[in-house]
Amino acid sequence: MKPINDRVVVKPAPAEEKTSGGIIVPDTAKEKPQRGEVIAVGPGKEGNAMTVSVGDIVLYGKYAGQELKHDGQDLLIMREDDILVIL
Repeated sequence: MKPINDRVVVKPAPAEEKTSGGIIVPDTAKEKPQRGEVIAVGPGKEGNAMTVSVGDIVLYGKYAGQELKHDGQDLLIMREDDILVIL
């Protein structure tokens, strides 16, 4: 999978199964993860090089990206601008 322009494909981290106090969180109450690993990066727009690379762990906005399922994996496709921080 090769994204175009300034698009990035991110594999979201799994949602938390337990709270820090040990309470098990049911599927309906799990929060959408805001952290993930970059698995593919587009070439960037004209004159602007991409600042993220494959393998980077990133934080992104809560409602960022378009969700899709590819080869049984949940993935997000988003613009590089939707990424807030590289960890």
